[in-house]
Formats: sequence, C-alpha cells, structure tokens
Amino acid sequence: MFKGATLLNIDGKNRLAIPTKYREELLTGSLVLTAHPHGCLLLYPIAAWRPIQEKIMQLSSFDKKSSGLQRLLVGYAEDLSSDNTGRLLISSELREYASINKNLMLVGQGSHFELWSKEAWTKQIKQIKINDKGELPDELGGFSL
Repeated sequence: MFKGATLLNIDGKNRLAIPTKYREELLTGSLVLTAHPHGCLLLYPIAAWRPIQEKIMQLSSFDKKSSGLQRLLVGYAEDLSSDNTGRLLISSELREYASINKNLMLVGQGSHFELWSKEAWTKQIKQIKINDKGELPDELGGFSL
C-alpha cells in the first residue's frame, strides 16, 4: 500500500527519483503515468492500472462525460520504466498538464500515487474542510477517527 506525502525535485532532464522506500515495490515492473481530472498526475503499477483502463474503455464513446474521461485518462496514459538509479522520465505533455516544474508532491493513495505541483497540492490541502457538523460522505456514516 502506497501512503504518505513526499516533496521531490525534478532534475534538469525532467526525471523524478522515486524514494528508496517505494522502489522495490514500485519499480519491479512497468508503470503507467496519466492525467487526473483534478489537475494532478496518477502513477500506477501496470497490474493496478489494467482493470481501470478496461472499465473506462467499456464506457460509451458517444456520451460526452465518458468520452472526455477516456480522452483524459487513456489519452494521456504513458508506459514508464525506471532507469538504473530508480528515476522516471515525465513527459513535457504531462508536466504541462499538471503544471509541474521543479518541485512536486508524491502522495500515496493506496494502490497508486498522485503527483501534484507543489503549488496545486498546497491549494488542494487548504480546501479540504469538514464543517462543524462533521458532514462526511454517506459511505462513511458512523465513521470516527
């Protein structure tokens, strides 16, 4: 399970060094990097990505929302492999999509990572608020920390 948030730098050749604690699990096979509708990137091990791609491609291409999601998630999807030192090359298209320049946040989400520009991550975190009534999604009814 991937968890935690880590601030990382992209080197001059647009490569991202995967932290050592994730390398063994993350870099043993192929990876997929793609765009997310919220403006970040998603990094999946190929085994976790395949069922998502299959489900997305079963949606109707005639439905505007479905075809938009297909264009974004599958259209931007890139197969990645690391170099000998555990670095991943992030394409200019994906860096531009997510406004990633020098710094980024690598945020574990269980089966995958989100990659956010430092600025966008800070903005996202500031927007997360649970009001005084403790309103949570219906799926979390009765949930407590």
